[in-house]
Amino acid sequence: LAALERQVFDFLGYQWAPILANFLHIIIVILGLFGTIQYRPRYIVVYAIWTAVWVTWNIFIICFYLEVGGLSKDSELLTFNISRHQSWWSENGPGCVRKEASMSGIKGLDGHSYISVIGCALEYRYIEVMHSSFQILIALVGFVYACYVVSVFTEEEDSFDFIGGFDPFPLYHVNEKPTNLLFKQTYLLISPAGFAGMEGM
Repeated sequence: LAALERQVFDFLGYQWAPILANFLHIIIVILGLFGTIQYRPRYIVVYAIWTAVWVTWNIFIICFYLEVGGLSKDSELLTFNISRHQSWWSENGPGCVRKEASMSGIKGLDGHSYISVIGCALEYRYIEVMHSSFQILIALVGFVYACYVVSVFTEEEDSFDFIGGFDPFPLYHVNEKPTNLLFKQTYLLISPAGFAGMEGM
């Protein structure tokens, strides 16, 4: 649900890189849930590996909006340089008032408008940082839970294999002759006819 909420606001802000990342994340979360319900440990392992990638991506987003390491929140990196859009929260954050002023009289900008945003209770980059931090927290909880579920499934499989379950070709062969046939063979050996037959050999 948190990933879907984030996807909606990234769509509204035309943030194409986060949109793709969120889409992949949603698919792999569904895969992990399917693996948990259907007892498929491999799917859960894929989810656990993805959580490490997801945490790394969200750390990058935090660094991007906090402008760590030469990154700039005003760059068009997240929109693949296709558009000059910023986060949807930059104009629609809590308390933000959006004002447009016409640019008439300035050569080449007639008909355009200058948009200013004032009164924001919280700057949009901190909202994005909180979103990413929350995603990291959920991913860490998901990773721990995934490891626990895989260990439980593995223990169940090991205990079932102990009595020969799930193994289509067991390593040992059990004699499956009916007991009445064994008794017949014993009777023939003990009876006088059986002794006569043995003497003839």
